[in-house]
Amino acid sequence: MPKVEIRVEFLFSAAHRLPFYDGPCFRLHGHNYKLVAAVEDEVDPRTGMVMDFEVLRKLVWEKALDRCDHHNLNDFLENPTAENIVVWIWDQLKPTLPGLKELVLFETPEYSVAYRGEK
Repeated sequence: MPKVEIRVEFLFSAAHRLPFYDGPCFRLHGHNYKLVAAVEDEVDPRTGMVMDFEVLRKLVWEKALDRCDHHNLNDFLENPTAENIVVWIWDQLKPTLPGLKELVLFETPEYSVAYRGEK
């Protein structure tokens, strides 16, 4: 069967401050984040799916975003830059989501970071 990539988008809000940055983001502030999670695997010949979108949605919320949404990210990340947040989310998901291919985290509609795991 062919390998196919599926993607699910998530919206969450969180506060943070960047303690090692000399600029306006040093102060506590918040963002309305968007996360795009991509999983790639072979299409199951019986179901015709890589995985159920709803299973992916629930897993991402349970393993990572419930901890982030409407929380202060500094409570569990020393330096919660977009780069560090997306790696933290990856680390929460990868052990139970072996087909995880890519995470894209939008801090604003214009600014995003992408992570594909260690090479």
